[in-house]
Amino acid sequence: MSTLELTDVTVSRGAGPVISNVSLTVTAGTITALVGPNGAGKTSLLEAVSGVIAPSSGSITLAGTPLAKVSRVGRARAGVIHIEQGRAVFPSLTVAENLRLTARNTTEVDEALAMFPELEKRRNSPTALLSGGEQQMVVLARSFAARPKFLLIDEMSLGLAPVVFMRLLPLVQRFAEQGVGVLLVEQFTHLALGVADDALVVASGRVSYQGGAQALLDSPELLHRAYLGGEAA
Repeated sequence: MSTLELTDVTVSRGAGPVISNVSLTVTAGTITALVGPNGAGKTSLLEAVSGVIAPSSGSITLAGTPLAKVSRVGRARAGVIHIEQGRAVFPSLTVAENLRLTARNTTEVDEALAMFPELEKRRNSPTALLSGGEQQMVVLARSFAARPKFLLIDEMSLGLAPVVFMRLLPLVQRFAEQGVGVLLVEQFTHLALGVADDALVVASGRVSYQGGAQALLDSPELLHRAYLGGEAA
């Protein structure tokens, strides 16, 4: 089974490390929630995985192949797709045209839209006319059209009401059901943990918990201690 593996990864910005010594394995078909306080280094870790920035130490491998010398574009072509913060749509393009930017053919566009009935109805509408939630669906559909092996999602809920975000989470679960490995960074901790198989909590730039997501949901005390930077379980 394909894996995305981080071993002792440290990411630095400016004067020093923002997140240190992270070891993590994301398996195809599973969701790992990466949660923690603001400023804990979660976004920097995703950027290191996708190739936006280089880690200062440690290794990242895809199915056993080191990614250190692979560019961001190369990683995307290999199946590591990064959804960054914000809804990066092309507002003047229609929904279908946005998806064609990553899809290889019309069939892949149709298959991606089939997962999003609300978008199917508006496939020929400019994305500028869509709601914030619908625009985020376009981003997800465009990522799915790229045939990802692993999907890195950074704060999908940014700027959205929790009720809208809750409509998007089942779509992420469907990605995993189709064999995509998902690494999900999210501010709505309990909602993210509710769909995740595994969880990694980072606080003060270090891992304070690593294990099952359900265990954190079942123990508010454990989650609270992890957020305060307690020792990893």
